[in-house]
Amino acid sequence: MNATADQVSALPPVPEAEPGSAGAPCAYAALRTERSITRVRLPGGQPVWLVSRYADVREALAHPGLVRPVIATWPPQDAEPWPRQVLTLLELRGDSHKRVRGAVAPAFTPRRMEALAPRIRAVANELIDELLREGPPGDLIAGFTEPFPLRVLCEFLGVDHTECAAFTEHTETVLDATRVPLERTLRALDALRDFAADLVDECQRGRGHGLLGQLARAPQGEGGLGRDDLISVTISMLIAGYKTNVQHFGSALPTLLERPWLVNRLRARPDQIPDAVEELLRHVPLMNAVIVLVATEDLDLGGRHIREGEAVMPVIASANRDGGTFAQADEFDPERTPNPHLTFGRGPHYCPGGHLTRMQLRIALETLLTRLPGLRPHTAVNRLEWDEDAPLRAPLRLPVRWDQRPPGLRDEDGARP
Repeated sequence: MNATADQVSALPPVPEAEPGSAGAPCAYAALRTERSITRVRLPGGQPVWLVSRYADVREALAHPGLVRPVIATWPPQDAEPWPRQVLTLLELRGDSHKRVRGAVAPAFTPRRMEALAPRIRAVANELIDELLREGPPGDLIAGFTEPFPLRVLCEFLGVDHTECAAFTEHTETVLDATRVPLERTLRALDALRDFAADLVDECQRGRGHGLLGQLARAPQGEGGLGRDDLISVTISMLIAGYKTNVQHFGSALPTLLERPWLVNRLRARPDQIPDAVEELLRHVPLMNAVIVLVATEDLDLGGRHIREGEAVMPVIASANRDGGTFAQADEFDPERTPNPHLTFGRGPHYCPGGHLTRMQLRIALETLLTRLPGLRPHTAVNRLEWDEDAPLRAPLRLPVRWDQRPPGLRDEDGARP
């Protein structure tokens, strides 16, 4: 039975992250204990089942009866259908999803990612060269965490990063889809589609390299994809591969910098950085925009009966803080093992870019700690100003200092500060 307008308006809203924080909201702790699956109201006024416990979120993410709705058709409305349907990998289903994902997946293997590592490390060094030229104090948000994921994504796709700045505002709109009017979201998707189509057309004319060039050159029927499929892949990467990493890097770095003992240890023992990366992925939400799934059938989840057509919101940030799975779940423990976080999802729609994100964060930390000795906050971490209005929260600025080397001394990478 559909809820009435009065019943929906009486529902509590989705918990908001506390000011000065990326999340997860403290309210999730009470929900995990008292009402692990409960009805809440999205910012746009839609009712949804909020799922907060690890076991239930894990089940929901891979449940065959729960699927991502097509943005143009959810929430259901009486308006005329949007004339241009734009699908991402998350919205593709069945054979279409298997075919496209199967063509893309080989590019995301750890082995392929490591082949890209030298270029990613070079990008990180280029950005730090600029920080060193300007001298301390420097802003790691403007100088590193904003440009680095964009440069890496463009290297991976095989496109010029100077041409990609135009799409960034549209990705923020799509990630904030539950809080902005649907028409605005669809206009942003249209703009992303036009941008992606231009990139794909260039690659199909033989002018691209990287992932897009590789996919565009493969014959259809032999692992290759058609133009619409290539556009879908490109849009998916633009949405998932840029702003989410910008937000996470910007929020993760203060977590490290307020622990100088950990900074010193990771600088001395870079072999421990991968474990610290996994804990950062668990502890700091990588994607705190809302994930909505829709039931395609009546089903039971965590003891609750979900009716066909009802929306379900599995909260990964809450699952990753569940004390039933993680000891001292609210503590940041860089030696945590095992660390079965759900940051990249689970099931058929498990994020294929997980290896790329891990490698970006690992190389970013290795390079920052090597090139900026004595790296430390210039402003107390608890006094940083945060972007509280964006769907993906992060500090607006992260002023830092470091120890300057004597003139003429080269660092380990051969770069002259």
